[in-house]
Formats: sequence, C-alpha cells, structure tokens
Amino acid sequence: MQADDLAFDSRHIWHPYTSMRHPLPTYPVVSASGCELTLSDGRRLVDGMSSWWAAIHGYNHPVINQAMNDQISRMSHVMFGGITHPPAVELCRRLVALTPEGLECVFLADSGSVAVEVAIKMALQYWQARGEKRRELLALRRGYHGDTFGAMSACDPDNSMHSLYQGYLPPHRFVDAPQRRFGEIWNEGDDRSLTTLLAAHNSTLAAIILEPIVQGAGGMRFYHPEYLRRTRALCDYYGVLLIADEIATGFGRTGEWFACNHAGITPDILCLGKALTSGALSLSATLTRRHVAETISDGDAGCFMHGPTFMGNPLACAAANASLSLLQDESWRQRVAAIAAQLSAGLMPLADHPRVYDVRVLGAIGVVETKQPVNLAPLQRWFVERGVWIRPFGKLIYLMPPYIISPPALAQLIDAIVDALTQPAHFLS
Repeated sequence: MQADDLAFDSRHIWHPYTSMRHPLPTYPVVSASGCELTLSDGRRLVDGMSSWWAAIHGYNHPVINQAMNDQISRMSHVMFGGITHPPAVELCRRLVALTPEGLECVFLADSGSVAVEVAIKMALQYWQARGEKRRELLALRRGYHGDTFGAMSACDPDNSMHSLYQGYLPPHRFVDAPQRRFGEIWNEGDDRSLTTLLAAHNSTLAAIILEPIVQGAGGMRFYHPEYLRRTRALCDYYGVLLIADEIATGFGRTGEWFACNHAGITPDILCLGKALTSGALSLSATLTRRHVAETISDGDAGCFMHGPTFMGNPLACAAANASLSLLQDESWRQRVAAIAAQLSAGLMPLADHPRVYDVRVLGAIGVVETKQPVNLAPLQRWFVERGVWIRPFGKLIYLMPPYIISPPALAQLIDAIVDALTQPAHFLS
C-alpha cells in the first residue's frame, strides 16, 4: 500500500472503536498465512489475536480454501427462504451432534451479534406463544454480547463500552458477576445475587443470558463452572430459559468443545460464531431445544419471525464444514493444552510485577491485567516493531492465538508482553 492509501484510510475509513477526529494508527496487511500477517513493507507479524478470536486454524488453510473454492464453483449464495442446500444441511447435522445434548433446532445467521439478537427474539417469542408477556432478560455484570441493540441491552449497563446508550435500550436486570475463579474452590455465596433476583422477579424474566466460564470483552474474566450448574438448576426450578453466548468460547478455546461442557449443562438456547468458520467468512448459528422451537411455531405467528438475507450462505457453510473437519480428530485438545501450559509458564511470573494486577490462563487464552489502562497507540506500535500482533484494550494485554501456533512463535508473543512491562511507563495511561 502506498502512503496516499493510508492517508485516505485515515481520513475516510472508520475503524472499530476508533475516533475519526483522532484515529488510531492502522497497519496495512497484504497477506496472511499460518499464524503470520504480512505487512505491505514486508514485515511479518506473529498473530496473537486469531483475528478477534476467530482464526483457530490460522490463515490461508489449504483445507478451508479448497472447500470454499469447490463451493464457489457451484454457487456462492442462494436465498434460504424455501431453499436448502448440502453445505447447510451438513453443517447443521454436525452442530446438532457436537453441541450439548438436547439442542436440536439450528438457526443460521451472519454474525455473532445477530446470533444473540436471534436468541433474544426466540426467548421473547417463546413466552408470547405461551400467552405470557415476559419482556425482561437477566444478565451478568461485566458481560458483553455484541454491538447491535438487543445484544447491547444485555451488556453491563455501567461498566461496558455501550454504557452511553443507556436510556435508548430496553431495560433489563443485572446480577453481580461470579467472583470465584475457574480452578478455585467453590464459594457457596457466589450465586447469592442471582438466587435473590430470580426469587423476586422470575415471573417477568424471559431468559438468563450469560457467557459461559469466560466473560470476554467485558474483562476477560474466568469463573467457576459450578456457577453455570447453579444457574441451570435455578432456570429449571423457576421455568426461565437459559441462553449461553459461546460466540467467543465455542470450538475448543477453553479446552472443551464448548465452555458449557465444563459444567456438563445444556442451555435452552446456544449462540455460536467467530471460530465457526475459522474466520474465513462471517457466519453464526443459534441452536435451541425442540420444545422451544415448537412452542414458538405453535404461537399466533406460526413461525419464528426472523430471516437474514445471507442466512445459510453456502460459501460460509462450506468453510464451516471444513473447519469442523479439521477439529474432528480432537487433536486440538492436545494443542490447546500445550498452549495453556506455555502461556502459564511464560505469563504467570508477571503476577508479582508492580504494574500488574492479575494474570490468568484458561485453555488457549492468556490474560495480563495491568493496574492502569494501557496507552494503546504506542504499545501497539512497540508490539509491531517486535514482530507481533497483539491488540490490548483497557487494562488488558491478552493472547488468544490460533491453535496451530508453534512453541517458538508463541514464545515470541509472550516475550513481547513480558518485555513491554519492563519498558518506560508511557505504555500505561
């Protein structure tokens, strides 16, 4: 890319969470392969982000590329209304087999946020079909579920990037996030806020929505599986639906196929995205139990009232099938376990660093939480100069690398974080 391309980009292209008056620097990527991004000047960066947690098999994977090439020669897209096709049927068959038992009905959409919108609409329409006007959700503080309006309404109203929209979003109820961490001994009082609110307001609640085990963009927090088990039991007791948002955690990121598996529970509605296609194309899926789908279908509308234009896109479904084929021998478990061990060995010593508040690792996720927010632009530039792509936010410097990353490449990412914390404090606000 030429200098005028970057100047145009800075002047006219609005990047995510970036000011148009004072835009953050952008780095021109011209190709990607394996775990590396190649910049226009020839520099290669080891990717520690998996393209926002999606590219679990890395980039330019020949199996996924071949599947998309084969599919595009037949059809890249066809409407899903009144039409079906082999890639969608194969994908839904795989998802029903892989996900927690009891999830039988699959709704395909085109992004994670839309999957959450679909889940919320399913819950609302379910109760409407039953003759009850339950309009509230219960969500966890520190939670994050997406950028569209329904998804934003379920994000923490006070401590999230969407707090400025309060007053425009439908109001919901929020409970304290669980404090007991993954791997610790369960604290019997950790679900008190949830138990108290459910006892008082269960008759108005359509569903509980949460991110199982890992709260992602709301703070990269890992919590105890027992909280999920208690939540499932409470939902059963009070007759409230449970929505599990596994957009970030699905397909092995936490060391299990799905984070719900750590607790051995099945939600009533499950949201999937990101790694579904290994980042090759945008695709999401929302799965639900048959009785939920049939109750909705028995209502006045006679169907579920949602239908995205690109629902069931054949090209994206072909990429997803190829990605799932790469996971089917479950060798990813050993790779994720090895990543976790190396992240722990490399990052945990930082727990005693004077600038660090906490360090935590789960599966192929490593998080260093600093005491002060990071100064993104200079820290990002420093990482690029070190040959790595790491995108911190707030007080979090974290890694979610592709599962195929080699130990030397992962060591390069870890060393860059360790070294950054020994640099002058201008990297912190």
